[in-house]
Amino acid sequence: MIDLKDLRENPDRYRTGAQRKQVPVDIDRLLELDSSRRETLSEQETLRAEQNRLAKETGPKIGPLMGQLKKAEGADKDRLQAEIDAIKAAPAALKEKIQSLEGTLKVSEDEFRSLLLSVPLPPDEDVPVGKTADDNVELRRWAPAGWDYDKSFEENKGFKPKTHIELCDSLGLVDFPRGVKLAGTRSYVLTGMGMRLHQAVLRYAIDYMSDTNGFTPMSVPVVVKEEAMVGTGFFPGGREQAYHVDEVSRGSGHDLFLTGTGEVGLMGLHQDEILDEDDLPKQYVTVSTCFRREAGAAGKDTAGLYRIHQFDKVEQVVICPSDETVSREWHRRMIGFVETFLQSLALPYRLLQCCTGDLGVKNADMIDLECWMPGRGEPDADGVPTGEFGETHSASRLYDYQCRRLNMRYRAGGEGGQGTTTFCHSLNNTVAASPRILIPILENYQNADGSVTVPEVLRPYMNGIETIG
Repeated sequence: MIDLKDLRENPDRYRTGAQRKQVPVDIDRLLELDSSRRETLSEQETLRAEQNRLAKETGPKIGPLMGQLKKAEGADKDRLQAEIDAIKAAPAALKEKIQSLEGTLKVSEDEFRSLLLSVPLPPDEDVPVGKTADDNVELRRWAPAGWDYDKSFEENKGFKPKTHIELCDSLGLVDFPRGVKLAGTRSYVLTGMGMRLHQAVLRYAIDYMSDTNGFTPMSVPVVVKEEAMVGTGFFPGGREQAYHVDEVSRGSGHDLFLTGTGEVGLMGLHQDEILDEDDLPKQYVTVSTCFRREAGAAGKDTAGLYRIHQFDKVEQVVICPSDETVSREWHRRMIGFVETFLQSLALPYRLLQCCTGDLGVKNADMIDLECWMPGRGEPDADGVPTGEFGETHSASRLYDYQCRRLNMRYRAGGEGGQGTTTFCHSLNNTVAASPRILIPILENYQNADGSVTVPEVLRPYMNGIETIG
């Protein structure tokens, strides 16, 4: 959720931000509703004050009049009775008017909140303006010793590459047919060494973030209430991508949703809390099963492990003080953690600066990391893929967007401090999403005989196994 005060003072910033992100939202209508809402609230407040005043004055006013009424006759008696009735009726009339305004406010409040939740966080000024991922800007590349991006895989390795699908089949790492039989398209079953490699990557990633970088490992729910999805910014815009568990129709108090990232659970931990500034930053890491419907992705990456409905992911989240410089520094550091992680795996990768049209509603800035996958890309004359980068990580800087929605604040002055409360800032980044990360591992570590070398850093997690196949 955006800062409503800033929206009132700088509406063009939000109009431009929504336009650059290509998010349709009626800022003028939102401002109109906000103005009307504030006027109604002010009128209600005035009426309640008047109602309270009349309530205090009713007894003292009616008492003397009742005494006069007992002695009055004829027209005087009628006049006094009418005066008493009017005094008694005044608070009730005000109550009815207040209730009428509450009904009017409820109608406008629903539209107001819906619009407010739809306003995207404006992108930072240094984010390149663009419409789609095609307009993203490559920042830099890295490759291990012996890999030359200007040469084909065959020129680098001395043999033609197999795709990860071919390797999974020949080495018995994944059973796609049985996965589809069990759960439908985009499903799979990791088998034998495939499962062990998958677990090795996840265990290495969680240990790396905890032991090397000081993050606190956490276990979080992957089935959450709607408030958690709205609070983290995945609803309302991404509702079609989430699996919905209809519990209300079965008598429960609320429906549930399967999360598409551990970020939801980690950020929701401190919803509606006031933290102490001395306890910031919070550095959390989790490994969780993630679920995505991939709605609208039909016909793209339908085969293999790239775009699937269920996967496991190690996710890092940082909650820090409300300071842009601090947020930017954490963004840089979190990207650095992942670069070091990929370099330890000796996987070729590149960094992409996402353009405004590829940021999504909640990010002020986002950097994607893409690993080189020899089995992707257009085929050559012999039908062998020429290789292509594929996204494996996204590092997001969100400032106070999520924390406003989650009502997550901190108090300056440390424990027991008396300082003002301020909304926190938040950031997140993938550490390892598997089995997608298995694609570059299998394809870059494949050998001419069809076997796959296990990356050195993963061998302790596989009982010292050096080669698969």
